[in-house]
Amino acid sequence: MHLLIKGGRVIDPAYGVDECLDICIENGIIKQLGRDLDIPGAQILDASGLTAAPGLVDMHVHLREPGFEAKETVSTGCAAAAKGGVTTLVAMPNTRPAADGPDIIRLVREKAAPTGVNVLPAGAVTAGQKGQALTDFTALKAAGVPALTDDGVPIQNLALLRQALLQARALGLPLLDHCEDRDMVQNYAVNEGTVSEQLGLPGRPAIAEELQIMRDVMLAEETGAHVHICHISTGKGVDIVRQAKARGVHVTCETCPQYFTLTQDEVLSQGTMARVNPPLRTQVDVEAIRTGLIDGTIDAIVTDHAPHTAEEKAKPLPDAPSGMVGLETSLALALTGLYHSGLLPLGRVISLMSASPAALLRLDKGTLGTGRDADIVLFDPDAEWVVDKNQFVSKGRNTPFHGRTVRGKVKYTISQGNIIYQEG
Repeated sequence: MHLLIKGGRVIDPAYGVDECLDICIENGIIKQLGRDLDIPGAQILDASGLTAAPGLVDMHVHLREPGFEAKETVSTGCAAAAKGGVTTLVAMPNTRPAADGPDIIRLVREKAAPTGVNVLPAGAVTAGQKGQALTDFTALKAAGVPALTDDGVPIQNLALLRQALLQARALGLPLLDHCEDRDMVQNYAVNEGTVSEQLGLPGRPAIAEELQIMRDVMLAEETGAHVHICHISTGKGVDIVRQAKARGVHVTCETCPQYFTLTQDEVLSQGTMARVNPPLRTQVDVEAIRTGLIDGTIDAIVTDHAPHTAEEKAKPLPDAPSGMVGLETSLALALTGLYHSGLLPLGRVISLMSASPAALLRLDKGTLGTGRDADIVLFDPDAEWVVDKNQFVSKGRNTPFHGRTVRGKVKYTISQGNIIYQEG
């Protein structure tokens, strides 16, 4: 079967391509790129006025299944991914039971297979994510995990973390770390600062994130392991990573649209919808995150898609769970905040959401090169629309971006040559 995508602006950061080309797909593989291609009998997809880019690679997603199906299922999460142009995602292991062994990894992959979205569950670093005993990294790698992480329950035992890094390095697996000192942040709801003072609540200090980033950098330097800092949110944190990279330390990092778009003030108007870990910070931090994206310190834009039920988010701010959904809005928010604002060229935004995360996870994804999987997002970079949480296909409605006007709309998502999402 042939699919011929005609007349789109093709952007492939991995190969430096940015021109109007046709894309010929045969049996799920990119067969040819060229001008005015004519393939007899091919299905034609008119991409005039659209940008064709590698399918997005989101390396930080919570699909919630097994165990928390009221929040999200693999099926609904993958539908949200497809609607947002995401063709490959890394699912976090904080399910019930935790993804700490091959059986759960296989279960999630099996449930994802019919959706067309390539789901790669990350393996837990410790059994049950309890921070006490390491999982079997070799068995997890054999089951197909691209990385290891305890995500929302970062490891506090430094001897155990160092041991984990040494084992991960030997297997060529990165360790993704949520950097917050648990004793400092407790279950506090907001950034420590003017907003926490105004609300009369204890806050999550920036230093709690920065100390653990520094700790992880030092351990990466000493062990030679690849440490990846999850959802970086503070200016000093970005500085620490920048300096470490300059010394040749194998450290990478990611951020999310909320950290280059919103400040802690959002909590005052949106309450629990703006509660997320790490918390929204100050305008100074927002500017520093943008600088980190511009100068290449930050390697990837992810969603940290974290759906919760309406009942959970209706609780008082100190009691509600942290997290926001993001799969259906991430491309539009990145285009609006970084490309249309003039901060980054379009190709760089696409790279941060596809080629770069694929490369750091060593995935054969994130490019439109011939012979590669035909994972493609077709979007109108200029289309204006209003975020409406009631139109989400995710079970989660917990977004602070409801009602916001954004620019950039996904029209088609293609995974291995199959159209898995089409607008309307």
